[in-house]
This record gives sequence, C-alpha cells and structure tokens, in this order.
Amino acid sequence: MSVSTVAADQSVCAPLPVLGRDVTVPLVTGGEVTYAALDYAASAPALQRVWDDVAAYAPYYGSVHRGAGYLSQLSTDLFENARRTVAGFLDCRADDQVVFTRSTTDSLNLLARAVPADCRVFVFETEHHASLLPWRDAQVTYLNAPRTPEQAVATLERALADREPHGPALVCVTGASNVTGELWPVRELAAAAHAHGARIVLDAAQLAPHHPVSVKDLDVDWVAFSGHKLYAPFGSGVLAGRADWLREAEPYLAGGGASRRVTRRADGGVEVQWHDSAARHEAGSPNVIGAYSIAAACKALTEAGFDTLVAREQYLIGKVRDGLAGVPEVKVLSLFGDDAPRVGVLSFVVAGWNSSHFAAALSAEYGIGVRDGLFCAHPLVRTLLGSDPQTQGECGAPEAAPGEKSLNAIRVSFGAGTPDEHVERFVAAVRELVAEGAKWTYRTEDGRCVPAV
Repeated sequence: MSVSTVAADQSVCAPLPVLGRDVTVPLVTGGEVTYAALDYAASAPALQRVWDDVAAYAPYYGSVHRGAGYLSQLSTDLFENARRTVAGFLDCRADDQVVFTRSTTDSLNLLARAVPADCRVFVFETEHHASLLPWRDAQVTYLNAPRTPEQAVATLERALADREPHGPALVCVTGASNVTGELWPVRELAAAAHAHGARIVLDAAQLAPHHPVSVKDLDVDWVAFSGHKLYAPFGSGVLAGRADWLREAEPYLAGGGASRRVTRRADGGVEVQWHDSAARHEAGSPNVIGAYSIAAACKALTEAGFDTLVAREQYLIGKVRDGLAGVPEVKVLSLFGDDAPRVGVLSFVVAGWNSSHFAAALSAEYGIGVRDGLFCAHPLVRTLLGSDPQTQGECGAPEAAPGEKSLNAIRVSFGAGTPDEHVERFVAAVRELVAEGAKWTYRTEDGRCVPAV
C-alpha cells in the first residue's frame, strides 16, 4: 500500500489515547515542548483505556487463588478471565496453556528450563538477547544473519536436516526485528521446523503490538510477548502454547501456587506433587494487576481493529522513511532490503555523528525520545554496521570523531498512540541537526552523551 493510499484512509483512525501524551519537557535552548515519545520498541506508553480499567479494579484488589473472601474470589476470577482473554487474542488452540510471566525474557527463560535434556535449539544471530541467550543448558546452533526471508527459511532447513542425532529440536525466531522492524517469515519457518520434526517458539514482543498474532494460523508451538510493549504497564508477560513440555518440566520457580500437595517423607524430606496447569510455572503471588492490564490492552487493540491500526502505522512509516530518504547522510539499517514489510521500528546511522550524540541532541534540543546503542541485539547491529562480530563496542560512547564509524545506531519507534506531529517533528529535527549541527555542547557522563552544563 502506498503512502498516498494510506494517507487517504488514515483519518478514520486517530491515535489511540495514551498516558503522557500532554507531558511537556524542558529544552536546553530554553522553553518547553510536548514530549515526543518515539521509543515504543523499548516500552510503549500505557493506553488510557488500560489505565482506566486498572484504576477501576484497584480498590477490589485481593490475593489470587488464596482466599475465600469476596475480593480474593473476585481477583481470582479476573486473573483467570485475563488468561482466557489472552488466549483469544492469540487465537490459541483449545489445549494450549497461557502462563503469566514477568516479560518476554522471563517467558523464554521459562521455556528454556522446560526443553528436554537432549533438545537442540536453533537461533538466528539476529535475535534480541532475550531470544539469543536463555538456552545455556541446551545444545545451541547459532545461525548466520540471512539477507532475504527465503534465505532465512533455506538456512534453517539446512541446519535442521544436518542435525545429528535426530532428537528433539526447538527453533526460536522473532516475528518483527527490534532493530529494523522487518517482518520475518514466521509461517514458512514454522512449516520448515515441523517438516524436520522440530518445534518453534515465536518472540512476538515487537509483533503483537503492531499486528494480529494467530498461533493457529502461524502454526507456532509457543509465543512470548511483554505487556510493557503492548501498552500495558506493571511488568507482566506471557508464554502461551503447547502444554506437554511445560507439564513435564520442573517448575520454573518452586513455591506456593505451583504445588498441588506437599507432604513429609519418612526420611525427613518432603514429597511434592506439582500442578499440571499453568499454575505450575506461576509460583508465588501472581501479578494480577499486570495480567489484567495485558488483558485490557488485548481487548482495546482488538476493539480498535488491527486493520485500521496497521494502515495508520504504515502511513507513519511512510512519512519517516520518505523524510529520512531526503537526507543523504542518513543510512537506514535493513536485513531484507528497503522494500521489506516492517512495523513501526527503524534504526539508522548518520554520517559524521556518533549515535549517542545525535540521540542526546534530539532529546535535549527538540524534546524527542529515541533509543541509541546496540538495542540488546549486539550481533545483529554489528552485522548491519559491517563491523567485526568480535569487536568490543560500548553502548553510548560518544567520542567518535566526525566521519568515524560508530558501533552504535539510533532507533525510532512508534505505534498506535503516536500523533503525526511527533514523526513530523522528528524528521524536521534530523534534517536540521544534519544541516546545521547541534546548538548545544555535550560531554560524556557515565558512558552517555549529555548536555554540558
């Protein structure tokens, strides 16, 4: 869909109301400006609808699964209804489990604890560290960065076909890159995995806030995502999918709630019977407000309509890409090429600028919040920048001389709550900084570039 086509349709979908949309911040050059939050890929602002739903429930907060009182029973019903809402949002299979966790990172570490002892795990080097690092107790094969979706599928097929012995295997793949925003061929990778007797887990942290995710349609075995990227605060996440490995694994955390029965043995020890349900991996007092906020976000996004939200986001992507294309010094990073479908996440470098310096200037002089560094995806960013994967680079180090290659990049990201003015101000600020330079001087403090006082 072209930018002009989307522009004609985007009026049917105003930005969804989010917290912080009217917050003003000071500028080093004087005065204040409405803050432009363009770091959605790190944490998206909470939807006003989610905040209102949580505020309405908060007086009724009670212990979950632990009490006979009215508030405990109400909170338990709300917690379990949230589980069903998330299952519907993800279009899960009837026998799938939905486990509430702290985050995508927590979800994937939980699954890493549940894989069979002889499981072989396959992960592309392009993954976020949450997907790249949890598999320390498994046999891991790291796959080189593909340059096309087709190459990604072919690379995985070769790796799976060559594995010996032919035991259990798991593929971990992102749905949308947290660095480039590019969409990965999840359905095709799932088909390749299953054809070779492997299972697949989808890191949907950057996909679920921007696109509908159907476990059935994509045919993935598990999906993980975080509430704080889905416009839901309070530090909660989800791991949803097949129950068998989760039922057979020792609980991720041992404690109350995970245990069905605990008895003393004759030898003085204890005998534990663990739950077979999702509670097996939800020991301790659950984060009921976090789970409820995720469910509220799922409902809000579903009711807003993903078709409309996607169309408006593509319009914003077009504005950013067209704006950056008009600045020759800017290079947008990509694995699959400029025309690859993507969500509202773009990373770039600017010739003659260290990325930390550029991001600091956007914040201090224009009130625009972006991210700079390696984005918890160090191998991918280094590959995209053409540096040696072994090179040690410190995020945020601003000492690079003009024209010197930086090991860092700048990321701009946006979503359902982003108004046109924020991306327009961002594009205008990039053009002005490149053409005229920073208006302020900056220094290094604790590895970050900050305005000099």
